[in-house]
Amino acid sequence: MLHTFAVYVDNKPGVLNRVSSLFRRRAFNIESLTVGHTETAGLSRMTVVVDTDEYGARRLEAHLYKLVPVRRVDDITVAPSIARDLALIKVAATGEARTHVMQLVDVYRARIVDVSPESLVIETTGTEDKIDSLLEVLRPYGVVEMVRTGRVAMARGALPVRRTATPQLAPVAAAETGGDVSHGSV
Repeated sequence: MLHTFAVYVDNKPGVLNRVSSLFRRRAFNIESLTVGHTETAGLSRMTVVVDTDEYGARRLEAHLYKLVPVRRVDDITVAPSIARDLALIKVAATGEARTHVMQLVDVYRARIVDVSPESLVIETTGTEDKIDSLLEVLRPYGVVEMVRTGRVAMARGALPVRRTATPQLAPVAAAETGGDVSHGSV
């Protein structure tokens, strides 16, 4: 089963490496990984999707909390949530094919973000299935290039998901670490 984790980490160099290395060392394959700033300065959020069972998910969550730069981990797999991917797809389209591609873009509620004499660049957001479906109907026209983000997900409702069974780490002051985040357990 795919598990989606929202991992809040310090926005410091090397944190992505430390978190992804934990997954590698524990022999978990990361299906999707996205990272970005949060509403709190100095804090980033990683959305990590991993194929594992419930026991493996709990183990991963516990190991993530052992990393010094990790501030909070939410497993939002079973929580009511919203998940989206983004894709940019460049399609070879001239003449009549261009009209057909533009009609498909409208059907999928995507957008054309760049037009050149030989191609169109399409931007689409949605579930993986929606993007896969759009990609399949565009293939006959000639997909020249494609890039996709990983999944971004957020729990529905006013408050973020919190697990009470998992301990919350208190923020570590920079003075305690001397500004160095390279120490600590892994």
